[in-house]
Amino acid sequence: MKTHRHFIAALLLAALAGAQAQAPTQAVTQIASPTVAPPARDVAETFFGTTVHDPYRWLEDIKSPEAAAWMKASSERSHAALAAIPGRAKLLAELEKLDGSVPARVFGVARESGDRWFFERRGAGENQFKLLMRDGPAGRERVLVDPEAIEKKTGKPHAINYYAAAPGGAHVAYGLSAQGSEAAVLHVLDTRSGKPVGKPVTRADYGSPNFSPDGRWLMYSRLQAMKPGMPATEKYQHAKTWLMRVGGDPEKARMVFGRGLPGVDITPVEVPIAVFTHDGRWLLGLVFNGTQRELTLYTAPAAPVLAGKTPRWTRLFDAAAEVTGVAYQRDAVYLVSHHEAPRSKVLRVPLGAGGMAAAELLVPPGEQVVTGIAAAVDALYVERRDGNVKRLYKRAYAPAAELAEVKLPVQGSFRLNDDEGLGSAADPRLPGLVLDLQSWTRARQIYLVGADGSVRNSGLQPQGPYDAPDDVVATEVKVASHDGAQVPLSIIHRKGVALDGRNPTLLYGYASYGITEEPFFSPARLAWLDAGGVFAVANPRGSSVYGHDWYKAGWQANKPNTWKDFIACAQWLIERKWTSPDRLGILGGSAGGILVGRAMTERPDLFAAVVPAVGVLDAVRAEVTPNGVPNIPEFGTRTNEAGFRALLAMSSYHQIADGTKYPAVMLTHGVNDPRVEVWHSTKAAARLAAASTSGRPILLRLDYDAGHGIGNTRAQQMQERADIYAFFLWQMGVAGFQPKAP
Repeated sequence: MKTHRHFIAALLLAALAGAQAQAPTQAVTQIASPTVAPPARDVAETFFGTTVHDPYRWLEDIKSPEAAAWMKASSERSHAALAAIPGRAKLLAELEKLDGSVPARVFGVARESGDRWFFERRGAGENQFKLLMRDGPAGRERVLVDPEAIEKKTGKPHAINYYAAAPGGAHVAYGLSAQGSEAAVLHVLDTRSGKPVGKPVTRADYGSPNFSPDGRWLMYSRLQAMKPGMPATEKYQHAKTWLMRVGGDPEKARMVFGRGLPGVDITPVEVPIAVFTHDGRWLLGLVFNGTQRELTLYTAPAAPVLAGKTPRWTRLFDAAAEVTGVAYQRDAVYLVSHHEAPRSKVLRVPLGAGGMAAAELLVPPGEQVVTGIAAAVDALYVERRDGNVKRLYKRAYAPAAELAEVKLPVQGSFRLNDDEGLGSAADPRLPGLVLDLQSWTRARQIYLVGADGSVRNSGLQPQGPYDAPDDVVATEVKVASHDGAQVPLSIIHRKGVALDGRNPTLLYGYASYGITEEPFFSPARLAWLDAGGVFAVANPRGSSVYGHDWYKAGWQANKPNTWKDFIACAQWLIERKWTSPDRLGILGGSAGGILVGRAMTERPDLFAAVVPAVGVLDAVRAEVTPNGVPNIPEFGTRTNEAGFRALLAMSSYHQIADGTKYPAVMLTHGVNDPRVEVWHSTKAAARLAAASTSGRPILLRLDYDAGHGIGNTRAQQMQERADIYAFFLWQMGVAGFQPKAP
């Protein structure tokens, strides 16, 4: 349920000389709620002596004619209400102008030997990211995969989910899915001819493809085939890693890692992913227990496997070692572990030489939080968080080498490793890094970090006219929560903002899986600031801004701390006159739906409007969905009492109370969402429509060509953002966004 960020923007208004513009106020024009409560048909279940009512269980069957008709009608009325907001069209045009101000967006840069560069790029006038290969960082390039061309042939939007180039760049493997489903099909392409190689591999949703060092073999993860009558919860279970020759038949591939092989002891829900080390000496078998941060690692010599023999797997460590990051170089693995180190440490473990008993401490725990490592040929690079700013360090491989900081041109954020894939800023065959770097006030640029410590802009990411506004600042504060815990809050605003309680303010948060909301930039946010707005980002417990202990303090039974921290931040913004309840909106997506949903049900009086985007809102029923099982490590299970009570406490749907004056709510969702079922939003919308007495509208905005937001086209993104921002400005009483009175 890990989510994409939603970048906030609004209508551009002229700034007052020497101070931030104030958003003109107008009485909020309310309309009849586009979402009308459907019939309630309660299904009651008893868990550990507690009866749980579910009046809209029938909406979970989204293919039933009645449920489908109600969804469609509610969504159409909601879209119509949004289209009727007077300022929406100008807002959409402004968003498109700001987004198009940069000639292209470039992501996922990877270097290959022979000075070949691979990356995804979307031009200002294009609708979807394409995969390209370039000879040298500024040389000749060619388009390898064009999802827009595929959409023209099929009539359905497509997106690239992931890609991996073979050593030398002769082939590239990529996952492609349609309509936001993330149901990726794995393809292999000859980069010289542009022609496909071999047959596509289905059920490669999280394929994690990687090639052998000679480029002749491809290894990938594949989900099991779902047979008729199998429970939906089986979808992500019994996954396996397969090996085949490039161009071979996937049905003749060999299983090389997974449950059932000698030496491998994993459960059906654990996902096994194997990778070749760059030197061809080892296979590393990574085991993920759903969304649990701690990994299990197996190792096996690679040569016998490539010779057709069964791998000889040996487990190096399991989740008890509390390892969250792994890198390899020179017959050793380098590990990030929070075992007896809440802010983590870095270890070196030689392979084939005594296991974890031979571990050497390279980077001891300290005040900064170790958040990642990456192995280049010249050094091990270490990513550490200092407050909410990332710092980069390097350590040569010599035994007596010391950790040295690499000075970066921007004090902000970067990541050495991809959140949900095998991508890394380093290549163990090459020196230095390719690093994305940005801050609250500086747009993302792609830098090259040299082995000599030099840092220069690669030029791969074009710059735009709004990339470095000199009148935008970030105020960093700490807010005392209900129990005295100090919650980091970042407030992005124009210089000279008036603290008079009238600023339209958006408060955003996530607070799950230990994911920290780090400084990020969006040109579109400038429009919100010019409108007199303030944009605030909280890192409640459940994030890991202060390390593992901070994360665990918002985990499972401790989850209430997340929304209590969030509420404390909202109250602080009001008390310090940044805003007022009628000018404050909250936004959260995916698991962030728990955060904003429970903040709303706990303190409906604090907010003018709420947007849970693809939100987890029925936590009690989430476990019965395909992606619910992998999320048990994060949220708990309803099969034991402690887990059930934690889930009930975080389930916004079950906390909605009849006769309550709730703020205006817009629930957005892609109907094809594989991570959070769309019925989380439909059920919550129905319950709010039945319960709320405030007279404020409940909107259900559905997209039938989208899923969780992963791979949405530019047009889809622009339309959704315009709707979200226009909705907030309408409900905050900003002039120019008030519909005609009915």
